Amino acid sequence: MSIDSSLIINEKEKKGSIEFQICHLTERIERLTLHLQKHSKDFSSRKGLYKIVRRRKCLLVYLTKNNFIFYEKLISQLGIRRLKTP
Repeated sequence: MSIDSSLIINEKEKKGSIEFQICHLTERIERLTLHLQKHSKDFSSRKGLYKIVRRRKCLLVYLTKNNFIFYEKLISQLGIRRLKTP
């Protein structure tokens, strides 16, 4: 499933915005996941995938605290799961 971040984020928004960063990281996660399905013993790529997932999770936590309504909209458009609440 390929995500076109331009559909979610308006072109007027800056590339440094949290929403754009989350969309971009999600695209990279999908690409690395496909790569790791073919190359299951590529441990350096797996480590990079974990770093990207952690970075996206931190941004999602920040977004939930600041704009929960947009967080809900963004995760539904990206097709990712909600964060686990403690």
